Amino acid sequence: MKTLFKALALAAAAIPALVAAGPAHAQVAGVAIANLEQAIAQTNAYRNAITQMRTTYKPQIDAVQARATALETELKPLVDKFQADQKVATPNRAALQTQYTAIQTKQQAGQAELQKLNEPVALAQAYVEEQIAAKLNDALKAAMTKKKVSLVLQPQAAVSFQPTVDITTDVTAELNTTVPSVQINPPAGWRPGGQQQTAAAGAPVAPAAPKPQGR
Repeated sequence: MKTLFKALALAAAAIPALVAAGPAHAQVAGVAIANLEQAIAQTNAYRNAITQMRTTYKPQIDAVQARATALETELKPLVDKFQADQKVATPNRAALQTQYTAIQTKQQAGQAELQKLNEPVALAQAYVEEQIAAKLNDALKAAMTKKKVSLVLQPQAAVSFQPTVDITTDVTAELNTTVPSVQINPPAGWRPGGQQQTAAAGAPVAPAAPKPQGR
């Protein structure tokens, strides 16, 4: 969700400027905080979609969890030996470096393997997020209007704030109205951010096949 919200944060940053635009003497009516990522994650559409995904993509989720457990089992004796060899009176630095490199290589290969196994679920989750995020700006503006707010900041942009200025739940409420539900199965060839359209513009692309999540 992090990559998606980098784009959302940039888009949302433009909203206060648009809302506050007006005569030079106009004053800021109020400042609020909104966690956009949390607003989406708390929607009924998102929560219901995640629940559905746990059933629909259960084989993939189980495969990822099983392989992650197996990788931990495979790595443990290597890590244990490395730690033990570090504690001897005169450790062999060259041997330790070789062990460390082997462990790191195995970890990286394991992460790549898990990421590949997890692709169908991750793609489905990204599809869910984009469907809700498509209405985020409208929901944010509606919440700002109802709360008489002219400027909205992400929590990390504020040094300190009172809970009363947080309109995250208000944004979620607006999203619950405009996006009551979403699909969890991406169309053939779909990629986050409309990448499939970009590919199609360059050359004909045959329909592809469909991706998890977790908290």
